[in-house]
Amino acid sequence: MVEIKTDAALDAMRVAGRVVADALEAARAAAAPGVRLRDLDEAAHMVLREAGADSPFLGYRPSFAPTPFPAVLCVSVNDAIVHGIPDGTRLGDGDLVSIDCGALVDGWAGDAALSFTVGAARPEDQRLMDTTRRALEAGIAAAVVGARIGDISHAIGSIGRAAGYGIPEDFGGHGIGRQMHEDPSVPNEGRPRRGMILRHGLVLAIEPMFLAGGKDDYYAAGDGWTLRTTDTSRAAHFEHTVAVTNEGPRVLTSA
Repeated sequence: MVEIKTDAALDAMRVAGRVVADALEAARAAAAPGVRLRDLDEAAHMVLREAGADSPFLGYRPSFAPTPFPAVLCVSVNDAIVHGIPDGTRLGDGDLVSIDCGALVDGWAGDAALSFTVGAARPEDQRLMDTTRRALEAGIAAAVVGARIGDISHAIGSIGRAAGYGIPEDFGGHGIGRQMHEDPSVPNEGRPRRGMILRHGLVLAIEPMFLAGGKDDYYAAGDGWTLRTTDTSRAAHFEHTVAVTNEGPRVLTSA
């Protein structure tokens, strides 16, 4: 069921969204050669604790997962697309890192992600990140009253395909509110003017993820969580929680 939020609920979700933005920035600031992935998680966790926020990631166990997720942050490096578990692996110079974080404040959720490199980015990595970020911006711009879910999907997918990137099927955006994952689904590729009509108060987590090798294929790693590209090419992932409003899209997870 799709829940349309009140204006007061949107304001409450903005509080959670700011916590997410702060946690992501703390994790990115902690990243450097030799730093462990779990150190990024601890930096994000500290922000959540200080804000009195809970994590919708920690202990989360969807039907596909063999175990509950053990962290507040997903950290996916290089050929990992999403859902990477932050462990003792140490970052290296030039690694492409995607981090995804959520927060629950007073019962309302926020969810966002970003990608960056450790040290200077290779030109091909910078292009991948810039294109994925541009697709997110296009998806947000399409999230207006009277448009349809397919308009968001088309805006994202057309940018990714034009750049020659792969788009993993079955993984995309979603509704968000009291729960981290709610209806409707927001695919990262689709036909315009198809799907649910967007109304004031609908809140969506819009999250393009592109694969540099051009293939859509991925596989689940041995931990049962991390998704990796089958051709070992690198991936990028950007996400914001966005409210559809009569005044235009409202990004709830901006800094």
